[in-house]
Amino acid sequence: MDISNFDYSLPKDAIAQVPLAQRDASKLLVGSDPPAHMFTRDLPNLIKEGDVVVLNETRVMPSRLNLRRVTGGAVEVLVLEEHTDGRWEALVRPSRKIQAGEELVDATGKKILSVEDTTERDSRLVRPISGKMREIFDQHGEIPLPPYIQDKEIDSSRYQTIFGKSESSVAAPTAGLHLTDKIIQECTTAGASIVTVDLSVGIGTFRPISTSSIDDHLMHSESYHVSADTWEIIQAAKRVVAVGTTVVRTLESVAKSACLEGKTELYIKPGFEFEVVDALMTNFHLPKSSLLVMVEAFIGKGWKGLYHLALAEGYRFLSFGDAMFIERDQ
Repeated sequence: MDISNFDYSLPKDAIAQVPLAQRDASKLLVGSDPPAHMFTRDLPNLIKEGDVVVLNETRVMPSRLNLRRVTGGAVEVLVLEEHTDGRWEALVRPSRKIQAGEELVDATGKKILSVEDTTERDSRLVRPISGKMREIFDQHGEIPLPPYIQDKEIDSSRYQTIFGKSESSVAAPTAGLHLTDKIIQECTTAGASIVTVDLSVGIGTFRPISTSSIDDHLMHSESYHVSADTWEIIQAAKRVVAVGTTVVRTLESVAKSACLEGKTELYIKPGFEFEVVDALMTNFHLPKSSLLVMVEAFIGKGWKGLYHLALAEGYRFLSFGDAMFIERDQ
């Protein structure tokens, strides 16, 4: 299938640049027939007795580091994930100028990181010099907001969910940004169970597909964990409602692999047979992204009409934007 089937015109003014003052004031487009216009605070009205609502409890690491070469040149390091040998994978800019073994320093000249090998994905392996990497994040790190967000001084707490616990991601599970304690409580009152899983969101999640055919796209790997108790609750659900595509990827990975934790390279595209997730709350995604491919796998080509309607009605797109609620195409 050609990637052009997942392209659409996204005006710059439709990309939300700042979060709304209230998380639950964002719009919610319900993909019913006909579509309905609601707000994310209305999510409990869409919840049924016996539902299980699944959240991704990951948090975004303050993993963007602005460092310098010993010779003075600025270097940006976006740390992605830890490897078992104590090194971390990172995106380094400018990477080509940095030789293996070169040490980077902070503004005072203190040595912070050693940049080592280049990976097959053109990222670099880095090793902390001064303390542990988490300590470096605390002292020097910034939350890595998406590149299309122009104001990098936005309150970073708004790029975290209220229920996040495990700090392991480089991007937020954005559908969860809309939820408040009140919404979660009202979903419980409506008869749903609320459970959490953990998937470490990687930078590849939001990158557009660069191949002409979606079948040629190499899917990135992400770590996930689901507790045995949570999986038991999910399997007994009348309906599984995923808050975010990262939850979909987690649950369907468990179903396909029969492993409650590990790394997944699951690529959900049209023709995929869903085994777990029945309904999905998700933000509006970038053109030509694997997330948009997943949405078509979930509800078919009807996403195009919903996206056209959302743009016509002034919905806000991408990470700080509005959301949609869709049920799986049976």
